[in-house]
Amino acid sequence: MILPTRNIAPDRALLTVSGEVFQLLAQPETVSSLWDRVRGANANRPIAYSWFLLAVDLLFTIGLVNFDEQGLLARSLKQPS
Repeated sequence: MILPTRNIAPDRALLTVSGEVFQLLAQPETVSSLWDRVRGANANRPIAYSWFLLAVDLLFTIGLVNFDEQGLLARSLKQPS
């Protein structure tokens, strides 16, 4: 699920989708606006909202994103250890 398998294409693995989400998150923004941008970037091969949320969860779990003081999703300021 996190990595590509026989049933999950490399461009649909959570690690790949998480990388795309992280790349699009240049400035702090709401989860819904980020979802709109991810949907637009993957218009030719859409991903499910639940898969997007799992990708955000993965980024949060490994410390690459967090919520700032305004409640916006942002890249983490601290370096992951």
